[in-house]
Amino acid sequence: MKAFRQLWTILVSVALLLALWEGIVRFSDISPALLPSPFVVLKAIAELCRNGTLRQNITDSLWRFAVGYVLAISTGTLLGILVGWYRVLFDYLNPILQFLRPIAPVAWMPFIVLFWGIGDLPAIVIIFIAAFFPVLLTTARAVINLDPVYLKIAANYGVKSPSVLWKIVLPAVFPQIANSFHIALGSAWIFLVSGEMVGTQSGLGYMIVDARNNMRSDHLLAAMVLVGAIGLILDLLIARAELAILKFWGQTDVH
Repeated sequence: MKAFRQLWTILVSVALLLALWEGIVRFSDISPALLPSPFVVLKAIAELCRNGTLRQNITDSLWRFAVGYVLAISTGTLLGILVGWYRVLFDYLNPILQFLRPIAPVAWMPFIVLFWGIGDLPAIVIIFIAAFFPVLLTTARAVINLDPVYLKIAANYGVKSPSVLWKIVLPAVFPQIANSFHIALGSAWIFLVSGEMVGTQSGLGYMIVDARNNMRSDHLLAAMVLVGAIGLILDLLIARAELAILKFWGQTDVH
């Protein structure tokens, strides 16, 4: 029932957005060449499907995203737990992390291209940077702020390090970590497009650049629609995965 209600909410929201879009096209002075209607964009998506480029571009983008994102959240979670557990280490590393975190991932692009050239790797590195810092810092702070009662229970039952980290600490702080996964997913998906705009010959970001260079606003909007739609689907999938893990760890208050 909840899944149906969520699906209905999404469909209504999309319908309202499409109606607003169509209304702007019909009743404004904006040229259709600059702002195509939803129907024209749908035709562009169908055209891209027929010529076979759409599937390849989506596949390439998802592959780059999966590699960079999985590496970022796994590394960020592991290091975050260790850094949060050893508070002295966090005190020394935190100023460095806070210095590096505000630097936009795309700002590193010249150095990334210089060291690794062009192709898939620069986009993967951009995704990694975008997702890594939110997960690392959120995990570390969650461990630092962990309720001491968990550690007292572990001590009473004779659970020692490192088992306490994986059996007690990780399940206890996972809701905060999962929230960072959501934040990291959004950031990583945004910067995937930015990373693919430089040095790649495929992907959704490349589609946007190619459409702009060829002055195909319908293809440009088609790529933008696909970026948004896939981002929404990925967010829903990670929410389902989070729910499954919480239930596995006995979070009975999660429905």
